[in-house]
Amino acid sequence: MKFVLLFIALLCSSFTAISSPSQVAEKTLENGLKILVKPDRRSPVVVSQIWYKVGSSYEPGGITGISHMLEHMMFKGTQKYPAGEFSRIIAENGGRENAFTGRDYTAYFQTLEKSRLEISLKLEADRMRNIHLIADELKKELEVVTEERRMRTDDKPRSKTQEHFLAMAFSNSPYKNPVIGWPADIAAYKVADLQAWYERWYAPNNATLVVVGDIDPDNVFALAEKYFAPIKPSTIDPVKPQNEIEQFGARKMTVKLPAKLPYLIMGYKVPVLNTVKEEWEAYALEVLAGILDGGNSARLASRLVRGKQVAISAGAGYYMTSRLPDLFMLDATPVKGQTVYDMEYALKNEIIDLQTHLVDDAELQRIKAQVLANAVYEKDSNFYQAMQLGMLETVGIGWEKADDYVENINQVTAEHIRQVARKYLVEDKLNVAYLDPQPITTQPKAARHSGGRHAH
Repeated sequence: MKFVLLFIALLCSSFTAISSPSQVAEKTLENGLKILVKPDRRSPVVVSQIWYKVGSSYEPGGITGISHMLEHMMFKGTQKYPAGEFSRIIAENGGRENAFTGRDYTAYFQTLEKSRLEISLKLEADRMRNIHLIADELKKELEVVTEERRMRTDDKPRSKTQEHFLAMAFSNSPYKNPVIGWPADIAAYKVADLQAWYERWYAPNNATLVVVGDIDPDNVFALAEKYFAPIKPSTIDPVKPQNEIEQFGARKMTVKLPAKLPYLIMGYKVPVLNTVKEEWEAYALEVLAGILDGGNSARLASRLVRGKQVAISAGAGYYMTSRLPDLFMLDATPVKGQTVYDMEYALKNEIIDLQTHLVDDAELQRIKAQVLANAVYEKDSNFYQAMQLGMLETVGIGWEKADDYVENINQVTAEHIRQVARKYLVEDKLNVAYLDPQPITTQPKAARHSGGRHAH
């Protein structure tokens, strides 16, 4: 027990040193671009990320996935830098670049030697407003995205089940739609759709530039002023409220797909840091997820996989930094001789245990140490430091919340955990999907190379 407490103390002091508010410098240009700079001088490298407040949760019906499609098209060139030039210049300067689209954001990033930061900012400023959207290039990229969807979702029974599960679990929240989009919408994209989406959301007053590495904040601000300040802001109307309607009973579905193994996924409607009335509840749900699935010593692994040996795998997850209310998720794959219904019963028993009994102090401290360790280890990467700042700022929580994480996690008590389990992990807010494996009668198509540029 002394070792656990000492470990937590060391983690807290380490995390606090790394995430001190004074280490993040902030500036907003007159055109609305927010700039966050965090010096980290452990290596002569800098990570530059630009985050746009747009993702799949902003998309209306008929154009689902268009944020992701536009991410692909952002590499197709401008008048100043034709198609392929952006990537060539970054590679020529020893850098790496990529992009990713999520439900609540789209982000582009480069990693370079610190003296090459100006190259990154110059290129990103140019394509913020000057991308060429050409029908022939869109046609090519539609094939890439269709193939990406096939490889990531359509040919993977679990992913396909998860997609159908989310479409059932959410009634009117945009989280019901896949980030990559529904197939019919992807097939119907037009250049005009992408142009309108680009012009609406890609503007300095809808973006945050995050730079982390061996740099001086004043130098970053000067470069940002040079390249981004001339860009005019846009009039961006706030998105309309997208509140999920209340759920009044459990929802369950069976998905029949060719697969080798059955699979179960469960989700309870829960608030997130952005929407919860009592902030401590979000942190309690975060620790609760750690109790169930926080490493080999957590309950699902130790009880269901190794202990009772009823599951090949079992997991839990909670995303407290979502923009909109989300789900507390559990999933499991049963061992031979067990069914998905056995898995549902076993997972519910773990929830009932948390609702009935207080977590003992030793387990609570161990899980807190694990949760904090994950947060601290991420700080070893400039990329993830930048990602945390960019994500918190873009979803509307504010980057400053990164500095409150340790304190808020450490304030979670066993009673807090029991309270949120009783309040939110209830049958009337439950959604369940069962994967019923069907015979695999055909061989999957050979995977076709899709460029590998875009990470999601």
